[in-house]
Amino acid sequence: MAKKETASQAPAKKKKSAEEAKAFTAPARLKLKYDEEVAGQLKEKFGYKNVMEIPKLEKVVLNMRLGSDKDNPKAIEAAIDELSQIAGQKAVVTKAKKSVANFKVREGMTIGAKVTLHGSRMYYFADKLMNIVLPRVRDFRGVSQKSFDGRGNYALGVKEQLIFPEINYDEIDKIRGMDIVFVTTAKTDEEAKELLRLLGMPFEQA
Repeated sequence: MAKKETASQAPAKKKKSAEEAKAFTAPARLKLKYDEEVAGQLKEKFGYKNVMEIPKLEKVVLNMRLGSDKDNPKAIEAAIDELSQIAGQKAVVTKAKKSVANFKVREGMTIGAKVTLHGSRMYYFADKLMNIVLPRVRDFRGVSQKSFDGRGNYALGVKEQLIFPEINYDEIDKIRGMDIVFVTTAKTDEEAKELLRLLGMPFEQA
């Protein structure tokens, strides 16, 4: 009986994997919203003469720092696995570019995990973060409007990976936070902020 169940489950797993792969090649809902609504609203507000001037999302970067776990192979593996689940794409390790004695960091040492998302995966993740993940955070009142870098990019910090639906509380070894950076083609923070607002970023009320 057990063998029959296993055999019957195999096609289902293959079908699910195929559906997931297809999902990332299909137009993302947020990308369609940008093309059909957001781009036009940005053009009207800022008076762009050329469509190439209209700001858009270029990439989303997720970075999980390991801190004291940098010397723990199992913790490194867990961080990579969790970040990969959250992003829907394989995470890679980040290594120290130089040695810092005070933090016991040597050049080339693994210090974190990172994922860079483009295209459909970027839009799927942004959609999930804005409309599912952040609103379910307890006492959530919006993300800061001040976390722009002066060049049209926006960063926000997440205190724990548990806010993402892909992460099972019973399977994690410890709480880990991460930084999420939205890199845009906007030339100013004002334009980037309007782009993200129109896409659905839940900024806190001023």
